Amino acid sequence: MSAEFKFAIKLARDAGSLILNASKAGNLTLELKNNVELVTSADNAADSLICEQIRSKYPGHVVISEESSPDASSILTSTSPFWIVDPIDGTVNFAHGLSQSAVSIAFVENGVIEIGVVFNPFTNELFAARRGQGATLNGLKIAPSAQTHLRQALIATGFPYQKTALRPILSRLEAVLNGCADIRRLGSAALDICFVATGRLDGYYESLSLWDFAAAQLIAKEAGAVYGSFGDLAHDVNEQFNTENILVTNPFIFNDLKSLLRIADGLVD
Repeated sequence: MSAEFKFAIKLARDAGSLILNASKAGNLTLELKNNVELVTSADNAADSLICEQIRSKYPGHVVISEESSPDASSILTSTSPFWIVDPIDGTVNFAHGLSQSAVSIAFVENGVIEIGVVFNPFTNELFAARRGQGATLNGLKIAPSAQTHLRQALIATGFPYQKTALRPILSRLEAVLNGCADIRRLGSAALDICFVATGRLDGYYESLSLWDFAAAQLIAKEAGAVYGSFGDLAHDVNEQFNTENILVTNPFIFNDLKSLLRIADGLVD
C-alpha cells in the first residue's frame, strides 16, 4: 500500500469524523456561495483539515479543493503531483440531515489519477482504488452489475444549482424514464458513481465539477465500470478531467444509454 494511498484513506476518515460530529452537534452555519450554492461551516472545517494536512505532509503538491482553492485550470499546467478534494459532496443532503454525502479525495501524478477515496461517514462506507489494483468497499473487492437490458436498468442523475437551462435536462429525464426501469436523484455524484461501481446502480449521467467525480471515476474504472461521455468532446480535452455530459455504467449498457441520451439531445451519430 503506497504512502499516498494510506494517507488519503486517513484523511477521508479524519474529515468524515469531523463531519459526523458537526452533524450530531447540530450547530451548523449556512451560507450561499455565489448566491446560489449552499455551503456549511462543516464544509469549510473539513476543507481546512484536509488541505492543511496535505500541505504539511506534501508541501510541494498542489491542492484543488471546492471550497478553498477551486481553480481547476492548474491541472493543465502543473508539473507537480496534485490532490482533488471535495470535503462534502452532497452538501444539501448533509445540511438537511440526509445521510447521502461523502468526502472525496483523488491523487494525481504525471497527469494521471492514481488514487481515489470516497467515504460516507454516516454509513461508514469507504470506497477506494489505486490505478491498476482494482476497487474496494471497506476492503472488499467490488464490481458493477451484470444488467444487460437498458429497459431493466436503474439509472441515476443530478440537477444543477442554476436552473437557467432545464430543457435538455428534462428531455434526458423523459428519455431515461421511458427507456429504463427507473431513475434516482440521490444528491451526491461521488456516491452515485461509486454505487455504479458496486452494482447498486446500473448507470449514471450528469455534468459535474472536477472535485465531484475525480476520485469516484477511478473507483468506477477499477471496479470494471465503463466511464466516458455521451457528448462530443473537443479534441484537446483530457477525458479524465472532462466535466460535461459524464456517463458511467456497468460494462453492458454503456452504448445503449449513450445512444438514448444523444437522441434526447438531438445528436445524430
